[in-house]
Amino acid sequence: MICTLCPRQCRADRAISPGFCGLGEEMHIARIAPHLWEEPPISGTRGTGAVFFSGCTLHCIYCQNSEISHTGAGRAFTPRELSDALKRLTDLGVQSLSLITGTPFVPRILDALELWRPPLPIIWNTSCYETVETLHMLEGVVDVFLPDLKHYSSRTAQLCAKAPDYFEAASAAIREMCRITGPNRFSEDGILLRGVLIRHLILPGLTGESMKLLTWVKDNLPFGTPVSLMRQYIPAAGVSVPGLMRKVTEKEYRRVRDHMLALDLPGFFQEKDSAEEEYIPVFNQPESFI
Repeated sequence: MICTLCPRQCRADRAISPGFCGLGEEMHIARIAPHLWEEPPISGTRGTGAVFFSGCTLHCIYCQNSEISHTGAGRAFTPRELSDALKRLTDLGVQSLSLITGTPFVPRILDALELWRPPLPIIWNTSCYETVETLHMLEGVVDVFLPDLKHYSSRTAQLCAKAPDYFEAASAAIREMCRITGPNRFSEDGILLRGVLIRHLILPGLTGESMKLLTWVKDNLPFGTPVSLMRQYIPAAGVSVPGLMRKVTEKEYRRVRDHMLALDLPGFFQEKDSAEEEYIPVFNQPESFI
């Protein structure tokens, strides 16, 4: 497989050697379990069935899940094993199924969903560093896109993720996600059945970028596209960029929140205590897999 699944277009033959993501062809997963801490339309009252795939196409220097995104920690799964795990999650009563950073394994994920199609909304939880071509592969399969819109300037994207084209790729991807799903549609109990919900993590010292991204959402996406404004940033071990070595201040958070309110964007606001390590899931341990 000559890999062109993400905008890196590294064209690695992952059957022989890993691509930029650090992954071969074999699907690796670091956690499969119910997760209660997502936005209300995703988790509901009974949680989402979260599948955390190993590796990532970005490798952000501040990633809270660097154990899996940077090092690829996890264990091998076949499409059949993933399909069976999705059945177990469904039987536990979760209200949606979240496939998290699965881009390097799109063909294997599609194989799993061909074996069994869950009767629940399937969420594509992504860094948003996607190609339109890969999103086309997910059309008719994924019900909800949950993109994490990260960086506006090429300078910041290069510094944080070595992806100077991040906003160019992400903005095109989000437009395509909105086209694929059409208007947001909710169940009677408030679960997002189809549509797009955008996440944005405020970074310390970069509130200006946050405000530009929110303005872009307002000016370029269908009316009513919701945004989840996150304040959970915690300095990751080894982060050496001076501005990123602290949490977001209350003043910074209020500045971005007030801009979002002024734009009249619908969505969600995280509590201050979300910026704690206790909310980081446990990966690649026996208790990480249902």
